[in-house]
Amino acid sequence: MAGFLNAVSACLVLLMLMSVGYFMGHWGWMTAAEKKFISKFIVNIAVPCNCLVGLLNNLDRSSLVQAGGMVLAGVLAVVANLLLSAVVAVILRLPRPRWGVFVAMAGLSNTIFIGIPVCTQLFGEVSMPYIMLYYLGHTSFLQSVGIMLVERAGTKSGEKSSPVKFLKDMFSKPPILSVILSIVLLLLNLRLPEPVMKFANYISGSVSPLALIYCGFIVYEVGIRNLHFMRGLPTMLVVRLLVSPVVCLFCCSLLGMEGLPLQVFVVESALPVVSQVTVMAGEFGADEEYAAVGSCLSILGSFITIPILMLILG
Repeated sequence: MAGFLNAVSACLVLLMLMSVGYFMGHWGWMTAAEKKFISKFIVNIAVPCNCLVGLLNNLDRSSLVQAGGMVLAGVLAVVANLLLSAVVAVILRLPRPRWGVFVAMAGLSNTIFIGIPVCTQLFGEVSMPYIMLYYLGHTSFLQSVGIMLVERAGTKSGEKSSPVKFLKDMFSKPPILSVILSIVLLLLNLRLPEPVMKFANYISGSVSPLALIYCGFIVYEVGIRNLHFMRGLPTMLVVRLLVSPVVCLFCCSLLGMEGLPLQVFVVESALPVVSQVTVMAGEFGADEEYAAVGSCLSILGSFITIPILMLILG
């Protein structure tokens, strides 16, 4: 019960932070330009700093072998969930502009913009290494399978993906580079200079509030009145928020994960639709409204399902 009450309290805090972004949009204080700045700052500066602080302060060289097994467990869970989502999409007989969008929404989780604030609220900063290990396996599918699914659902040609482009995109992302740097430093048993670590610590503190302000503004952009259940969206929410954590729990338990790492992975798998799906849907000519409404509904729905999940996890 304590875990449930803690999750309810954490979700209330997160909702209040999201409301800041919503009302800033409503009052005209925040526009698409500020939204773009916040997104760029979080992904390219704040999250890499968060990675460095979280990994270097909570892992050591002896724990890296175990970390590799955790990444494998996360990958297995994502693969299983994507396959399940594809089967469900076939059963629903969704039209082409929505099929790939549905699979990407149901199969992939918002590990950064929602994942970091949720997990740090629930488990504390000690959860950061496990968040980033889940992100490491998860983002490889987002940048490959996720883009391919939405691209094939669209009507525009866009920029076609390829193995070379995938590797370039994957290893040019600042969060991935910061994870690699942290692992190298841990292997060499080295630390960054103290001023650098203090700088990273200060910057990393901005991730959670800014990420939630960003998500709140997205809800404002879509509009509360425009949130309605299009065909397939209720099923998508069930898969994304309820079935996905069960799949992750099974896969992680199968590979011997337990304790805090297991809890973090399960919560990370139970989060809303990844924000990039909506962006990709617009870029490739898929059903952008379908993606935007599904994303917002999943954000709001997660604040109901996460406390229940924490009650089950204990």
